[in-house]
Amino acid sequence: MEDFVDLFSQSTFVVIATALFVILAACAFFYFWRSGRARKAYTETAARERELRRQFEAVVSSTRDGIIVITSDHEVAMISDVAARMVGVTREEAIGKLLYRLPIRIVDGNLQPVAVMDAFAPTTDTPRSIGVPGRRGVDDIRWIHVRSGVVTDRPDGAPITVITLADPTGLREAAEAISRSDAQFRKAMENAPTGMALVDLEWRLMEVNRAFAEMMGSTVAALRGTPFSALSHPQDLAAERDQLQRLYAGHQSRFSVEKRYVRADGNVVWAVLDVGLVRYPGGAPDHYIVQVRDSTDDRMHSELLAHRAMHDPLTGLANRTLLQDVLQQVLEQPDAESRVGVIAVDLDGFKGLNDRFGHATGDSALVYVAGVLRSATAGRGTVARIGGDEFVIVVQDPDCSKALFDIAGAIHAGLKRPLQVKRHQIHLGASLGIAMADEEIIAGGAPGLLSAADAAMYRAKATGKSRTEVFDPTMRTSRDSQTALAADLARAIEHGDLVLHYQPILELATRSVVGYEALVRWQHPTRGLLLPGAFLPLIDDRNLATVLGTALVEQAANFLTLNPTDSTWVSINVSADQLGDSEFADRVLGAIGGHHLSPQRIVVELTEASLVAPNTRIRHELTELRNAGVPILLDDFGTGVSPLSYLRDLPVSGVKLDMSFVAGIPEDPAGARVSRALGALARELGLATIAEGIETEAQAQFLSACGWRYGQGWLFGVAQPAAAVLDAKPHYVASLIDPRPQEHDDPLDVSGAAFGN
Repeated sequence: MEDFVDLFSQSTFVVIATALFVILAACAFFYFWRSGRARKAYTETAARERELRRQFEAVVSSTRDGIIVITSDHEVAMISDVAARMVGVTREEAIGKLLYRLPIRIVDGNLQPVAVMDAFAPTTDTPRSIGVPGRRGVDDIRWIHVRSGVVTDRPDGAPITVITLADPTGLREAAEAISRSDAQFRKAMENAPTGMALVDLEWRLMEVNRAFAEMMGSTVAALRGTPFSALSHPQDLAAERDQLQRLYAGHQSRFSVEKRYVRADGNVVWAVLDVGLVRYPGGAPDHYIVQVRDSTDDRMHSELLAHRAMHDPLTGLANRTLLQDVLQQVLEQPDAESRVGVIAVDLDGFKGLNDRFGHATGDSALVYVAGVLRSATAGRGTVARIGGDEFVIVVQDPDCSKALFDIAGAIHAGLKRPLQVKRHQIHLGASLGIAMADEEIIAGGAPGLLSAADAAMYRAKATGKSRTEVFDPTMRTSRDSQTALAADLARAIEHGDLVLHYQPILELATRSVVGYEALVRWQHPTRGLLLPGAFLPLIDDRNLATVLGTALVEQAANFLTLNPTDSTWVSINVSADQLGDSEFADRVLGAIGGHHLSPQRIVVELTEASLVAPNTRIRHELTELRNAGVPILLDDFGTGVSPLSYLRDLPVSGVKLDMSFVAGIPEDPAGARVSRALGALARELGLATIAEGIETEAQAQFLSACGWRYGQGWLFGVAQPAAAVLDAKPHYVASLIDPRPQEHDDPLDVSGAAFGN
């Protein structure tokens, strides 16, 4: 033991032991260092392997082809999702299984079953086509391409088989879809009713359809390769070129423009050109797609509508709107004072022409007059019809004064030639007013010059008609006076300032009052009491006429409620302007109901002799009144064709003999015979008969003997205010007019059976 201790105490031994310990420690450190590096290398290798596998699986899953890896033992080492779906298995049931044991049904091109190993056996450069179950059931077959190869450079030396499965269905379907889309486009293009074309970047036609070729008067084959610009109208090329440049530069995606094309036969057609630019995916231009729609008919229709908006449909002359535009333009020229003038033309006796021959003949006369005015003007101005039988000629000529008088003289000369209508020769005349533009008139614009010509024309009418007058400032005073009176009248109607006076109507046999005719009067604040002839012609507003009529109906109804008898009636004059919209009939019936009157106590008296053939609306309104029990009287009976035609066209209950027939009897044999004949005609139709304008006892006795039941005139009293009539307390007799007259077998029966008591 001591020897062992002594050994440790020797220095040599200590050195040796220390050296051994250091060596052992170094070996241990080296071992642990190398083990750490090995573990680190393994970890990095495993990570790289996982990353590579992840990347491999990502690549495999992203590809459209399926991949299957088979070991040398025919075991499925890997199968992608795409491959699994193609062969109809899942990855879980395939990986680690033997390939030939997988439940895969495969057929060849003859639909004969094929073994799995044969189907996936190594292939040459040409892929193998096999059939696997499709998506639409057991009878559906999906054809796929198989490539198979053996890989032998694995580290362990064991070979593997890599199988790729490609489904050409998508590519085939895409190709078929492209082919089908191309065929559909070409079919649609060929049969489209609108012209279509494909145009290259040099604006040259590549393809056109049949509609395009027909529009251009050519053929499809002849148009291929033709410069598109060669078909355009020369005046439209600049606009087309500008639009193309903007489209090519990307400032717009398409453009549309209406332009003209010249057909192969030289005719010009209007068309709407729609152009779109097709570009490559990178944005570079490829070609143009063009549609060309024939707009010739649309443009002609639009121009026709524009012409109708500015021209009179009957005569083809300019209308009031175009006249105003033309006149304003010529007045704005610097030398208008010496070059511009206006002629206002108004036909004389045109109303009588319509009454005698009808509106159709009146229209023929207007067309004839329009031709005379055109011929007389001879291109030196614009002829316009501004309404009814009123025309205006705007003259622009270096020697305007001479031109105006030359045209006026030519108009009068032209109208001296009669108008032949069937067997009649109709002589026409016109009153003309001339106005020259001056500084004052130009300041008032077109309305001022027209107003001056109108004033001169009215002076021509007032001084004999069928003549020409030249405007001077004194005419404006008279015209302004009429205008001021018309304005006062409108205010008076709106404020209810017009009142009724009542002229008695008597039964001629008994000389007893049966009713009254209500006659309107206007107590003007400065001009005194005005009769209807002084102000009613100034009413040119239909609404104003209707307001006046309804207001007077209310006055008449109130008068009847104050009358001591319940059988007295009042006749109210009604014009055509107050009929036709049922408002007047409603007011009459409303007044009757509101005042609790018998319908027969208000009688409607027609005074509008200008209606040759009353329209359906007027006839309907009068029939409505007659059916409600309101009698309808026809005024001015016997004065022309029109009133006689009313007996057939309107629901007439009675007639009033015009005072022109009464004035000459009994001394005038012709007047007496006419009065007697008209009375017999009225009684034959069962109509009530009233003679107006009776001024002498002889006239009253003669008319009574001829069978005229009632009469009115100065002999029996003038029209008086309601208060004066009620204070007079005349002798009344009940004799109401039957709204529905009855015909009688004996025309000489004048006993009054047609009238109720």
